[in-house]
Amino acid sequence: MPTINAYAAPSASEPLAPTTIETRDVGPSDVRIAIAFAGICHSDIHTARDEWGGTRYPVVPGHEIAGTVAEIGSEVTKYQVGDRVGVGCFVDSCRECEPCLLGQEQYCEKGNVGTYNAIGSDGKPTTGGYAQEVVVDANYVLRIPDSLSLDVAAPLLCAGITTYSPLRHWGAGPGRRVAVIGLGGLGHVGVKIAHAMGAEVSVISQSLKKMEDGLRLGASNYYATDDPDTFKALRGKFDLILNTVSANFDINKYMSMLAINGTLVELGLPEKPISVRAFSLVSNRRSLAGSMIGGIAETQEMLDFCAEHNIGAEIEVISADQINEAYERVVASDVRYRFVIDNTTL
Repeated sequence: MPTINAYAAPSASEPLAPTTIETRDVGPSDVRIAIAFAGICHSDIHTARDEWGGTRYPVVPGHEIAGTVAEIGSEVTKYQVGDRVGVGCFVDSCRECEPCLLGQEQYCEKGNVGTYNAIGSDGKPTTGGYAQEVVVDANYVLRIPDSLSLDVAAPLLCAGITTYSPLRHWGAGPGRRVAVIGLGGLGHVGVKIAHAMGAEVSVISQSLKKMEDGLRLGASNYYATDDPDTFKALRGKFDLILNTVSANFDINKYMSMLAINGTLVELGLPEKPISVRAFSLVSNRRSLAGSMIGGIAETQEMLDFCAEHNIGAEIEVISADQINEAYERVVASDVRYRFVIDNTTL
């Protein structure tokens, strides 16, 4: 099996370090991808530090992968060497359950196979995008349109689809008032996409320090929750709210911002359970929902949509030796808005 350079977390308490790993051989239905860029998602940090439990060490993170096809298996007809492609949060699923048959592999009843820190069909741990190459079944590879630069496209494979899927599912569009809680790695892409869909977009943040960015990215309004009058002023205002942050806060205050039949969708993963008062739901017939990435077909739809509307992530490109520094900056919310690793530096 080929040996390639990568960055891996050797344990929960150690920084990521250069290493070499073996990639699996290219099977008949596989694509070998030369990785050009890999985005850093907060999930990578949680996994590298075993904050969610179950991390298999050493772990090579990264599920926002963009690159070019370097080799194809004998049965692959969809891709050719040199094609611009991406890989998102999972690389396989059972392909038999109802969600898989509906093209919603993210909800595979048997559990999809994560791009990293999972066990692949060969019985070995999967490795992610902090590496020179990755081998993936062609059915789980996405085509990146030519008009999207690979560096700004990489974060779309997680942040883009995580926000696109609920916006599409809950009907964001002309005449709909959409609010995005948090202008971070997820939120900034969500603002761009919701605006491109034709919705009236508002950002709800702790303060106004990112207001200029929010308006530039497509928001019509920007509100700060450190202003005690904000919740009163926004009562019953929005048809759809996307919560992109993982902090624990009183969700009932935000539920009060929903108009009749409005929905608040949880995208972040707070540490503690969410406590919702029944009155927050029955008033205005409001709904609290959740959403998780998207299926392969929907992810391709998202990439095509972003290409059509010239949407890419706002990024800061770093070299591989800056990964640990980037992790600390992500935790400190010191990035606007996504770190992307230049994999040529591996």
